[in-house]
Amino acid sequence: MNMKIRASLSAILLATIILAAQTANEVEITAEPHHHLALENEYVRVFKVEVPSHNETLMHWHHHDYFFVTLGDTQVENDVKGKPPATLKLQDGETRFSPGNFAHIAKNLADTPFRNVTIELLQDEKARQSPPPKWDEDRGLHVLNAGTQDIMFVKDGVRVSDIQPQPGGVIPKHHHATPHLLVAVTDLELKSENADGKTATFQAKAGEIRWVKEGDTHTVTNTGKQPARYIIFEFPIGK
Repeated sequence: MNMKIRASLSAILLATIILAAQTANEVEITAEPHHHLALENEYVRVFKVEVPSHNETLMHWHHHDYFFVTLGDTQVENDVKGKPPATLKLQDGETRFSPGNFAHIAKNLADTPFRNVTIELLQDEKARQSPPPKWDEDRGLHVLNAGTQDIMFVKDGVRVSDIQPQPGGVIPKHHHATPHLLVAVTDLELKSENADGKTATFQAKAGEIRWVKEGDTHTVTNTGKQPARYIIFEFPIGK
């Protein structure tokens, strides 16, 4: 075997070894140790994410479109496979959408832990193939009784709202025709009153989640002593 052939074979072998090593270092999101699965149903997989200060995740895959809600001000470097690194400055409660089908490493550049709630949309492909549902509103800011409701955007048919009632603030009577996910940005002390006058209390720490089935008609009052904030993700039935 001449030297040119040997050199060519060596180059191919080296490239194969490097590719295999890169592939071996990529993991599914469920195997990434900073992502903790908190909820899974037909609509979503929800992960609570926490990366210590100046630490980083493994290279992991996002096969689905997803939302994330940032918990606490932070700064991260987003290293997407095959792209230059990008630095993100994120604020407490900031909620973003990202199309899936990529792998990346998230590096925490801050002196505090990087925390978020990541919400994978398991029906994303179906949402792209069928006409999007028509919401009564897909954008708008409502000033409430001592609070605000900001309908921020709709992605893959899911409507996302930022709810911020002040102490004693009331979300007027409303009907949830579809299921929704609640993500607490702050600690919550809420009272819900249904159409029959029955009341229930709900308490949650920042970062906790709650899945709510469709059918509720109620008012919601912030009974805590501090302003409350939570993000609502409304899912169209059958998506």
